[in-house]
Amino acid sequence: MKVAVIGGGAGGFFAAISCRHHHPNAEVVVFEKTNKLLAKVKVSGGGRCNVTHACFSISELSKNYPRGQKFLKKSFSQFSTKDTIDWFEQRNVRLKTEADNRMFPTTDDSQTIIDCLLDEARRLGIVIRKQCQVTEIRKCSSNFQLRVEGELLEYDKLIVGTGGSQKLDAYGWLQDLGHSIVPPVPSLFTFNMPDEPIKSLMGVVVENGVVNIQGTKFKTQGPILVTHWGMSGPAILKLSAFMARELHTKSYDFEVRVNWLGEVNEGELRENISEARVDIRKRKIVNKNPFQLPARLWEFFLEKVNISPETVWGELPGKQLNQLVNVLLNDVYSVRGKTTFKEEFVTCGGVGLQDIDPHTMQSRNCSGLYFTGEVMDIDGVTGGFNFQAAWTTGFIAGKIG
Repeated sequence: MKVAVIGGGAGGFFAAISCRHHHPNAEVVVFEKTNKLLAKVKVSGGGRCNVTHACFSISELSKNYPRGQKFLKKSFSQFSTKDTIDWFEQRNVRLKTEADNRMFPTTDDSQTIIDCLLDEARRLGIVIRKQCQVTEIRKCSSNFQLRVEGELLEYDKLIVGTGGSQKLDAYGWLQDLGHSIVPPVPSLFTFNMPDEPIKSLMGVVVENGVVNIQGTKFKTQGPILVTHWGMSGPAILKLSAFMARELHTKSYDFEVRVNWLGEVNEGELRENISEARVDIRKRKIVNKNPFQLPARLWEFFLEKVNISPETVWGELPGKQLNQLVNVLLNDVYSVRGKTTFKEEFVTCGGVGLQDIDPHTMQSRNCSGLYFTGEVMDIDGVTGGFNFQAAWTTGFIAGKIG
């Protein structure tokens, strides 16, 4: 059996390795159009490679995929987080779990993961052709014809792991093979706030905030990071992923509402303040922040609602207390644009999942064609979930089942 894998990223490599594992006599070739292999693996996690996430419940794991949740829930039963950990550790790559459950190699170096995948591909005799672009694919009665650098090559099976693209026409050849394409839009991005003074607090982190887009009911919870261009952090990134299409239709011009105290509501907050003021009534409000918020952010809020830092808690007027409560629970900021999260570009869109069998990754419309990774309409939130989807879909596609 001759198998061609298009794309030298995480999903493509894992599919090629899986194919040789399940079919030791198969001839497997990986075609990568650039001169770089596993480029996203290299930059992931700030160069440390966020391999996966320490979430071992399939139902909980699948909830981290704005697109592909139901699809992957069926696929994870074949290869999930524990399988990923075991696979790398069997090849002498140990992973560690950080406080937020992201998992990295103990070396803190993405090259460790790259070397592991390259070594395994070499050991299995997988042929890797860089700077080889597939320019044409023909489906014949029993095989595929690929035009590569002027050559016409024949393969029995085809695995597509070309990743996501911002351009709809990049999927044209897959449309020609009978697949529906969900128009691609960016996912996993940070919020630009060019007119908001809070940018001056760059570096400030609130560990447990809640954010939502005004006019919608969807909200996310987690750490919020103030940057020199606006806001980032897991809560913002998760919101950007789940609301990717809605925010695209708004041309990334919208208002975001922040509850800086997490799930605390107004009744609870007023009760907490009332209890705290008994003990801190003589303390200056600037020096006594009962909410464990960063000092710079607390001072920013006091200035925002015109509370003098010299005011003592026991003399805070009711009107200013109301304003303070409002800014803590319902703080609104204008977003005017987006910025890609680090170098980890993620796409919402791709080959429609109704065209793919989640148990085999085979196309329902083109027999012998399989998919892996972000070329499908699958994307996860930050934290190792996109790589886990690549490992899972690559492993299944490579089974050629």
